[in-house]
Parts: sequence; structure tokens; C-alpha cells
Amino acid sequence: MGTNVQSFAVANLRRRPVVVETGGFVAGFDPSTTSPHINYATPVPGARPTSGDVAALIEVFRERGLKPRLEFAPDAAPAVEPALRAAGFTMEEVHEYLVCSPATLTMPPVGGTPDPVMAALLVETPSTDEEYASIDGALSEAFTGEFASSPEGVARLRRTQENGGAVRFVRSPDGGCAGGALCSAPAVGTSELAGVGTRPAFRGRGIAASVTAALTEAMFALGAQSVWLEYSGEGSRRVYERVGYRPEGTRLYMALEG
Repeated sequence: MGTNVQSFAVANLRRRPVVVETGGFVAGFDPSTTSPHINYATPVPGARPTSGDVAALIEVFRERGLKPRLEFAPDAAPAVEPALRAAGFTMEEVHEYLVCSPATLTMPPVGGTPDPVMAALLVETPSTDEEYASIDGALSEAFTGEFASSPEGVARLRRTQENGGAVRFVRSPDGGCAGGALCSAPAVGTSELAGVGTRPAFRGRGIAASVTAALTEAMFALGAQSVWLEYSGEGSRRVYERVGYRPEGTRLYMALEG
């Protein structure tokens, strides 16, 4: 599965507004943000970069005033990690990823929460600017300030929905967003589900599971044979496993500091 996930990472970065390909790497940039989680690179499967290839990649980031950073599945390109370390890159994080297939997807029961306020757990697709803004704000709150809600973030959510991916949310009693997530448009038979977040006041009510399952089902309806995601802790892992996600491999986040 690592090669599929890595091939998807390549295809997904090629959708960025600015793309640079050099020495077996694909770097994707969005000029509307300096976030290293959006502006990064990944190797093509099987890449065997030389020191010169890595130096050229570093310059692609430096000339834009950005930190050189990569995300990739190491089993799809085993020569990349040693080449990056030799150039001074260090490990930011190692993430395990989980994969769901149509055979393993388990939809949560409708109305499964005992909370009468959120009993329906209706998963919706946003359509208005206000709904997209509410989702962006809720995810910013859910991820405790890792990113600030912004017009650019709202625009990225809308582009995801309009360009073949999907955004889903559960509405809060006040009409805003209690929790949501998004899926990138499928490529090479798979899709990445990301940004699963629930506002603190609404956690423990089944929102993350409902949104995850609905997005996964939507990708299968679009023809994906699998959907994959990364999780941030054992609590979220249990949520994903309940709807049919299973461990398949790891992804590395590496960056050149200074």
C-alpha cells in the first residue's frame, strides 16, 4: 500500500497552484500561505536522489523563503531518507497511516448518540460561504490554534469540494459547525482523508466517526478503491478503526532547520 499512498502524495502535490519537479522530487506550493503543512515536497516512488538532487530541492524552497520540508512513505522510496539525512534534514514526526476499503467500511448507526441535542448527527455538505467559514473556524478551534481561520483557508475548503474532493460537517445547535473534515479528490485509486476535527464542546458524541464514514463512503462512490488517513493519538485511532480503518504503514515528515 505504501507505493499507492506515495503515488497519491505525488499526484496531490501536482494539484498545487505552483509545482516544481526536480531530481525525483515534486514540490507543491500555495502562494496564499507560508504554512509548511501545505508547502512541502515528496519523492516519486523509487527515487534515488543524489546530493546534487537534494541541494537543488533545498534551493527551490530557499528562493521562496520557505523551510525545506518533505512528507513521504519510506517503503516506496527507501533511498530518500538517507540522502536527506546526509544533507542535514532531521525527523519532525513519524506517522502511522490507516487504510479503509469498501470491504471494511462500517457505517455508524444513525442517531447513535444519547445526547438529545446532537441525536440526529446529520452529516452535511457545505454550500454557502458562511458554512465553509464555520467549518474553517471549527477546525481551527479543534486543532487548538495550529492554524488560524482565514479567508484563504475557507477558499481551500471550497476548492476541495469543487475540484472532485469532498468536505463534510455536522451542524451545531446554533447553526454553525460542531465538527468536520475533508477528503482530497481521488488519484491512483485512493484518496486522503484529513482535518478531522470536533470543537471541544461537542467531543465524545460520535461526530468524528460520522463525518469520517460519510467522507469515506463518498470517495468510494467516486471510484476510489481505498481511503487513507493519519491519526494523532490512540483515541482518534480507535474512532477510525470502528468505521473500518486498518494500519498499513508509516509516513515520515522531515525538514531542514535553519
